[in-house]
Amino acid sequence: MAALETSKLLDEELYSRQLYVLDLTAMQRIRRAKVLLSGLQGLGAEVAKNLVLMGVGSLTLHDPHPTCWSDLAAQFFLSEKDLERSRAEASQEPVAKLNGAVQVCVHTGDITEELLLDFQVPSLPHSPGEPGPFLFLSRAVVLALLITESTQVVVLTASKLEEQLRVGALCRKLGICFLVADTRGLVGQLFSDFGKDFTVQDPTEAEPLTAAIQHISQGSPGILTLRKEADARYFRDGDLVTFSGIEGMVELNGCDPRPIRVREDGTLEIGNTAIFSHYLRGGAVTEVKKSETVSHKPLDVALLQPRVVAQGPQEADRARCLHQAFRALHQFERLNGRLPQPWDPDDAEMVVGLARSLEPLKGTEGEPLEELLDEALVQRVALSSAGSLSPMAAMLGAVAAQEVLKAISRKFMPLDQWLYFDALDCLPEDGKPLPTPEDCAPRRCRYDGQIAVFGAGFQEKLGQQRYLVVGAGAIGCELLKGFALVGLGAGASGGVTVADMDHIERSNLSRQFLFRTQDVGRPKAEVAAEATHRLNSDLRVTPLTYALDRTTEHIYEDNFFSRVDGVAAALDSFRARHYVAARCTHYLKPLLEAGTQGTLGHASVFVPHVTEAYRAPASGLASEDATYPVCTLRHFPSAVEHTVQWARDEFEGLFCLSAETINRHHQELTSLAETDGPQELTLLEEVLGVLRERPQTWQDCVVWALGHWQRRFHYGIMQLLSRFPPDKVLEDGTLFWSDPKQCPEPLEFDASQDTHLLYVLAAANLYARMHGLPGSRDQTALRELLKLLPLPGPQPLAPSFPNDLDRAGASAEFGPEQLKKLHQVLEVWSGSPPLEPLKFEKDNDSNFHMDFVVAAASLRAQNYGIPPANRTQSKRIVGQIIPAIATTTAAVAGLVGLELYKLVGGPRPRSAFRHSYLHLAENRFDCRVPCAPAIQKLHYLTWTWTCWNRLKVPAGQPEKTLELLLAHLHEQFGLRVTMLLHGKALLYSARWSPNKQAQRLALRVTELVQQVTGRMPKPGQRVLVLELSCEGEEEDTTFPPLHYELWQDSSPITRLYGALHPEPTVSTQ
Repeated sequence: MAALETSKLLDEELYSRQLYVLDLTAMQRIRRAKVLLSGLQGLGAEVAKNLVLMGVGSLTLHDPHPTCWSDLAAQFFLSEKDLERSRAEASQEPVAKLNGAVQVCVHTGDITEELLLDFQVPSLPHSPGEPGPFLFLSRAVVLALLITESTQVVVLTASKLEEQLRVGALCRKLGICFLVADTRGLVGQLFSDFGKDFTVQDPTEAEPLTAAIQHISQGSPGILTLRKEADARYFRDGDLVTFSGIEGMVELNGCDPRPIRVREDGTLEIGNTAIFSHYLRGGAVTEVKKSETVSHKPLDVALLQPRVVAQGPQEADRARCLHQAFRALHQFERLNGRLPQPWDPDDAEMVVGLARSLEPLKGTEGEPLEELLDEALVQRVALSSAGSLSPMAAMLGAVAAQEVLKAISRKFMPLDQWLYFDALDCLPEDGKPLPTPEDCAPRRCRYDGQIAVFGAGFQEKLGQQRYLVVGAGAIGCELLKGFALVGLGAGASGGVTVADMDHIERSNLSRQFLFRTQDVGRPKAEVAAEATHRLNSDLRVTPLTYALDRTTEHIYEDNFFSRVDGVAAALDSFRARHYVAARCTHYLKPLLEAGTQGTLGHASVFVPHVTEAYRAPASGLASEDATYPVCTLRHFPSAVEHTVQWARDEFEGLFCLSAETINRHHQELTSLAETDGPQELTLLEEVLGVLRERPQTWQDCVVWALGHWQRRFHYGIMQLLSRFPPDKVLEDGTLFWSDPKQCPEPLEFDASQDTHLLYVLAAANLYARMHGLPGSRDQTALRELLKLLPLPGPQPLAPSFPNDLDRAGASAEFGPEQLKKLHQVLEVWSGSPPLEPLKFEKDNDSNFHMDFVVAAASLRAQNYGIPPANRTQSKRIVGQIIPAIATTTAAVAGLVGLELYKLVGGPRPRSAFRHSYLHLAENRFDCRVPCAPAIQKLHYLTWTWTCWNRLKVPAGQPEKTLELLLAHLHEQFGLRVTMLLHGKALLYSARWSPNKQAQRLALRVTELVQQVTGRMPKPGQRVLVLELSCEGEEEDTTFPPLHYELWQDSSPITRLYGALHPEPTVSTQ
C-alpha cells in the first residue's frame, strides 16, 4: 500500500498521543507490518495487547497448548471457562476486540519455513476471481518486493531452547527480525536478532534540534548566528543541518544536509555561502538525524558470546549469571520433561549443578571470560522459577513489544542483544523464612502461578487488602488489570476503589486497555470498575467519579482513608501527584506512583517511616503553572509557543467570549456598568470588523475573515511599527527591537498562498457557525471569490502598549463616550437569535478549530520571523499533550506491581524497595533504593523527627482550651509555641497584645477554630491539623504537624456518627 493511502487510512485521532512518540512515517510502517507471536501465556498476552493497541497491521497467534490454572495468574484474555481450550484460539476474540483495525488470526500447526515464507507475502488487494498479485513472480522477486512493502517479525515466548534455535535460524535465513522473550518467576530475559546489517533510521527519541537564526554571513565558510534564546551547545561538530523560512538567502531553504562546526563563540560554520543572496531576516536551522547500522549475532552464537544490556560492570556480571541460569533451566526441562517444582531444594540443586557444567561463556570477540558463577543467585532463580507473575509479564511484555516496534519502524536503537531483568528482591531477605513447597503447591485456582512463587498465605494477605487507585487513564487501567490478576482486594474483606472524574475520549483507546469504542463518553472510573470486575469476578471495585483534591475533602475524609491500606497514583500532573502524596503522608499510607512521557517512565514507592515522602519537582510544578505575559503574546513574541498561544487566545476571544458577551447583554444578565468596558469594546469591534452589521450570507463571513486578516497581520503590525519604529533607540542607547524582541514586518494578503487561504477559510466558517449560517469547504470557489473582493482599508485598532501596566492605565480611562460606543456595537446583534459560543476542540479535525489556530500561528510567526509550528506541534502546544505509548505504560505498571508485593508481604527494610526508571528508546533500565526520610532536630530538644511524624494531642473531655494545649506542648515536647495556624488561618501569635492573647487562650480549640474560620469540624472528623512555629527554630526547620484528636470526643454528634460508621480495624501492614 502506498504511503499516501496508508496516511489516509491511519486514524490519527485514535493514535494521536502515540504519533507524538513515533511519527507518521513510523506509524505507516507499523500499519503495514505483520507479526507472528508464539506463546500465549501471560507474557505473550502482554505482547499481543501492546501490539494490537498500537495498531500493528496483522498479528498471528500461535499456541496450541491447552489453558491451565497457572496461566490465569497473568493471562488476562483467558478465564476459568477457557480451561483446556487452546490458548491461541481462546485468546483470538478478546485480542481482536482491542482494535478493529488490526487483523488477528491463529496458526494451529508448527512454525515451518513454508509458514514463514507465506507469512511474508503481503495481502495486496485484487478483484475476486483474478490471479493474485504475485502469481507470476518468482520467489526471489516476491521477497525483494516484500522488503519495501512491509516488515515481518517473529516473537517466541515461553518456548523451549531447541525451538528457539530452529526458528531463529529460519528467520535469519529469510531476513525476518526475531525475538525471544521469557519469564521464570521473578526473572525475565529478552533476546533480539535483527540481522547482520539492520539500519536504524532514527536512533533517538529526541526531536531534531531546531533554532531560530539571527544572521548568516556571506563567505566561505558562512557564519550563522543564533538568536539569544537558542543554545548552540546542543549542536555538535559534524552534525548535519538544513534550513527553512529564511528571507533573502533563500538558496539555503530546503537544501541538502550540510555539516556544521561549532565555534567557541557559539556561532556555526555552515559551509560556503559566498555566492548566495544577502541574508535579510528570519529562518530556522534544523538538525538532520543520522541513521545508524547495527549488527546482531544469530542465537546459536549469541548463547555462548552474549552481549548484555547493563548499566555497569556489576549489573553485567549479574546478567551473565542469569543467562547461565536460563540455560540450566532449559537443560533441566529437557532432561526431566518439566520445570523445577516450586521451592523444591532438590530440583534447585540440580539446576545449580547443571549451571556449573555448562560450557563457559566467551566475550564478544570469542575470548574466554573469567567469571565465577553466583550459585546462590542461580538457586534462588530455580526455587521460584515455576511461577507466572503478572507484573513480570507486564514489564517484559512491554519491552518486547517495543522491540517489535523498533524492528518495524526502524525508529530507536534495538537491544544489543540480551536483556535480563529480575525482581528477586521481592522475596524475603536473607535470614528470613522462605516459602515452602507445601505452601506453594498448586490449588487448582486462578492464582496458582503466583502461589508457586509466594505461597498461599501471601495470597490470602493480598486478598484482604483495600487499595485506592487515583486515576483511571492509561497507567490506571494497567494497574487495575494487574491488581485483578494478582487478586489484590479479592478476599472477603478486601476491595479496590478507583477515583477519576474524567470521561473516555476516543484518543484514549490506543493506550487505555480497559476501554472500548462503545465506552466513549462514559465516566472512566465506572467503565474501569466494570472491566476490572470482569477480569476477576471475586474483586469488588468501587468507582468514584470525583477528583481527589481540596474541593472533595468532605468525600475523601478521615473515615474514607481509615479504610484504605495503600494508594496507587496514576496521575498526569505534578500538582495532582503532590496533593495525593500529601494526603498519604497525612494519613500514613504507603504510596505507589508512576508516570510516563513517551518511552520514558518511572515507578516509585513511598513507605511511611521507611523512605522519603514524595516531593514534586519544583521545575515540574513551575512548568504547569507557567503563563506568558500578555504583552509578549500581543506584541513581542519570540518563540513558536508564543505564536500558538496567541492564536489559541484569538480563537477564544473571537468565537467564544464574544458570543457569550453578546448573549449575556441581550438576555439582560449583565448591565454595561458592570462590564470590563475597554476589553469588551475592543473584542466586539473586532468581531464586528469591516462588516459593521450582523452577517447574513457566506460571502459576508468571507468579507469579515479577510478584513480580520488585514487587521491582524498587516495593519496591526503597521500600527505597532508606527509607535515603535525599527530604528527606535531607548534612553540607554540600545535598540528597542533587540533580543528577545523581534522586529515584525507586515504581510501582504495573497490568496494563492495556502496559509493565507486556510486562515480565511477557517475564520469564515467559524464566524458563520457562530452566527448560525452555512459554511463552505470549497477552496477553489473561495479563491475565486477572494479575487473579486477588494482588500479592506485601515480599520480602527486598539492601541499598542509596551507593557501590561500601560494597558491597565488605559483601561481606567473608559468613560461615558466609550460606554455609548459599546452600547452601539451591541445594538448590531439586538433582535436576532443568540449566537453560538464555540468551545475549542483540538481533536476534531473537521470543525476548523485547529485549522484556524495553525494558520493564525503560522502567519503570526511569519510576521516576526519565527520558525512556524506544524499542525502536530501546534496541537501538542495547545493541548499541553504528553506523548504516550502503550509499552511504557505497561512497563511502569508492572514495576508498580512488584513494589506492591513488598508492601503486602510485611515490614521490609528500605533496601528492599526500588525506585525504577526506564527509557525504552535508549535501552536504559535503572533501579535505585529510595532515600531515607530526612531527620530534623532542634538544638534544645532531645527528640528528632521526619516528615512522617506528627505531634498527637487528644482533645480530652472536657476539651482543652488553647492555653492548656500550649502548656501541654511545652510539658510533653519542650516546645514554646510562638505561632499556631489552621490552614491559612492564624489562631495564635506570641506577638499579639496581652489582651488579644488572653481572649484566644481562654477559648476551647474547636471554638477558636470556628471563631477564626467560621467553620466547625465536620461530623466524623478525627483530627484538626495545626501548624506550629516555636522559639529557637531555624530557617529550614519544619515542625511535625500537630494532630489535635477529636474522634475520642463523646458529643452526641460524634456518638451518632460513630454508631452509623463503626471504626474499622486498620491494617498495620
